[in-house]
Amino acid sequence: MWIFAPLSRKDFMNLKNIAIRYGISTLGLVIIALGVAVSIKSNLGISPPSCPPTILNLKWTGISVGTFTWMMHLVFIAIQALVLRRNFKLRYLMQIPAAFVFGYMCDASIWLFNAIEAPATSYAVQLALCLLGVILTAIGIRIEVTGKGWILAGDQIVVVFAEVLRIPFGTMKVIFDVVMVAFTAAFSWFAFGLLTGNGVTVVIREGTLILAFLTGICMRFTDPYIEKVFGPMVPLHE
Repeated sequence: MWIFAPLSRKDFMNLKNIAIRYGISTLGLVIIALGVAVSIKSNLGISPPSCPPTILNLKWTGISVGTFTWMMHLVFIAIQALVLRRNFKLRYLMQIPAAFVFGYMCDASIWLFNAIEAPATSYAVQLALCLLGVILTAIGIRIEVTGKGWILAGDQIVVVFAEVLRIPFGTMKVIFDVVMVAFTAAFSWFAFGLLTGNGVTVVIREGTLILAFLTGICMRFTDPYIEKVFGPMVPLHE
């Protein structure tokens, strides 16, 4: 006699599909985290969503970039809940484990790239690392969204405000990035007397603009190749 009914073939296939979806999304998060680590090593500036965790880490070095990342994402989730209230969907809670997964992946990637003794000093190397960060981020975002598994709070909060304020997603994304950079610059000035970082590690510079504007452009070239492997992408705002 079965205490628990065995899984039917349909149930097994559903579980298998869920595992595949989250596996694909997790792969995307790994690649995005590698992009974050590479951009930090470039010392030419990093992408806007990663600016606040990085500048906070420079002030309080005992707390890792990844930890500040998931803490920031939890704040984003709380803001979504306050804004949406009854319209806050249960599936949005998946942003919580996604925040921890992505945060610790960032830490692991940064640790991996610490094999490089110091941040890059040659401008050619800095630019090359920055562009590599663009490519990794573009590929990672595409794969992460394709998996339809994890929901990153840094993406979902843009969707929420775009819908609530009834403005295009792209416009809201630019506003969000500007707010992230403005917060970073203000905190950097307060903590270090500089707008760009602590004087050793650069958080905001031309690399920040490169990552903000070229990632979307890069996706136009990388998406067709990734689509052949993982299939078509469902837009975040649908």
